[in-house]
Amino acid sequence: MAKRGAFSSLLSCLLVLLFLNSVSAVTHDHQDKQVYIVYMGSLPSRADYTPVSHHMNILQEVAGESSIEGRLVRSYKRSFNGFAARLTEAERQRVADMEGVVSVFPNKKLKLQTTASWDYVGLKEGKGTKRNPSVESDTIIGVLDGGIWPESESFSDKGFGPPPKKWKGICAGGKNFTCNNKLIGARHYSPGDARDSSGHGTHTASIAAGNAVENKSFFGLGNGTVRGAVPASRIAAYRVCAGECRDDAILSAFDDAIADGVDIITISIGDINVYSFERDPIAIGAFHAMSKGILTVNAAGNTGPNTASVTSLAPWMLTVAASTTNRAFVSKVVLGDGKTLVGKSVNGFDLKGKKFPLVFGKSAASSASQAKCAEDCTPDCLDASLVKGKILVCTRFLPYVAYRMGAVASIFEDDSDWAQIHGLPVSGLQKDDFEYFLSYIKSSNLPDAAVLKSEAIFHKEAPKVLSFSSRGPNIIVADILKPDITAPGLEILAANSLKASPFYDTTQVKYSVESGTSMSCPHAAGVAAYIKTFHPKWSPSMIKSAIMTTGKEKLHLK
Repeated sequence: MAKRGAFSSLLSCLLVLLFLNSVSAVTHDHQDKQVYIVYMGSLPSRADYTPVSHHMNILQEVAGESSIEGRLVRSYKRSFNGFAARLTEAERQRVADMEGVVSVFPNKKLKLQTTASWDYVGLKEGKGTKRNPSVESDTIIGVLDGGIWPESESFSDKGFGPPPKKWKGICAGGKNFTCNNKLIGARHYSPGDARDSSGHGTHTASIAAGNAVENKSFFGLGNGTVRGAVPASRIAAYRVCAGECRDDAILSAFDDAIADGVDIITISIGDINVYSFERDPIAIGAFHAMSKGILTVNAAGNTGPNTASVTSLAPWMLTVAASTTNRAFVSKVVLGDGKTLVGKSVNGFDLKGKKFPLVFGKSAASSASQAKCAEDCTPDCLDASLVKGKILVCTRFLPYVAYRMGAVASIFEDDSDWAQIHGLPVSGLQKDDFEYFLSYIKSSNLPDAAVLKSEAIFHKEAPKVLSFSSRGPNIIVADILKPDITAPGLEILAANSLKASPFYDTTQVKYSVESGTSMSCPHAAGVAAYIKTFHPKWSPSMIKSAIMTTGKEKLHLK
């Protein structure tokens, strides 16, 4: 009995070890897999070729027929050939060595690159601009972005006829999402719907092709007619960003947009890193769009002013930098001694000129040991009771801290050349003005100030490339100059998603102000669409050349 018991115990231990080893192997195998993009170039012209079957056969060959369930993430089968799949490193290498495979690369996360501008570039409203209405109405702009807010006035189809016959797309925007004869198509590539939650996609779409909508502003700022370059054109929205913008979704959107029949693609998305063209999803998608006569317009990026910071480098795309226009928003600060300082902010709050006590971050430290970090207005270093009801003064840009601490406003040092929206009255002062401001605080027993609502001023330094706009040279092919062109990207008023508050709360605004190459990109895409309405047979290269070689030089230094 004793020997039999020992044998049974040994057998049980072996079975347990075998089970644990099996579980460990499965877990390890699962952890080792990641999503890769397998790019295979153009679709074969054979009538009997079925892309999905081919993609599944490749997976079966490298992983075994019993191991491919759930492996295939996406198949690119409408405009070019390829797929996204979950692979181990060893499987990735085997696929990369196969005949017909151009490249295999990890599924990366890319980033969205976050009115009077059309008058400034010469596309004036009304009789001042020549139009070709019938052709413009047949022009379709594909917007690859974070979705769209279909109920916006900028996308109303009042006065529009049915979509052009060339349109092959669908409205697959999801539950409670409706297209119309202006917004003729929508797709999304992650769970949910094509509805914009960040405001970014709605903003860019309306810049390129939004209707002309009168008397719009951001809390009274920039009041006027908001419109796109080609307001009679149609829009197809492809939501590739839902919190993050993944390579596989971007390629799927290109695959669909090309086959759907768009004329121009605008994509205000990019990476902070540079990849070879055959590993860059935007370059790949744009290449196949170009081969079908579709120009892709891409944002240069917002990682300037460092040299070689531009990552949109393919020669078949139009890469757009961001520049100023002749309008800028300022927010004045009136000090207790009567002096007025001019700072930067898109500040829609009106405190009626009332002055409030000033508190320097260092003076509101939660303890003596926190004085240094409190000077920078670091959240955990401040005593909210010393900030509440006052204007918080910071040496760096952290307005959300002032909001969180209960301040009525915030003033900080800001040497940038662009203004932002905040959840409370704010003004960013240039270095010299900020130093004067600090000397006033130190010299006064009871320093106070008023932060005034922003106002629009005539901006003399225009056009000027903005500091955040990514610069060249092209680090892949030095002989190809990038960016290609610059367009307005400063404080652009355009449509907004009602899910996207410009502040730190749930405030809804139909039109908002944003800056970035994300805004300059659809400006250039709109110009490309405008040119195509007069030259529908022109190739992407011809349109790109026309934009680059006919832009008027404006020297603000004269």
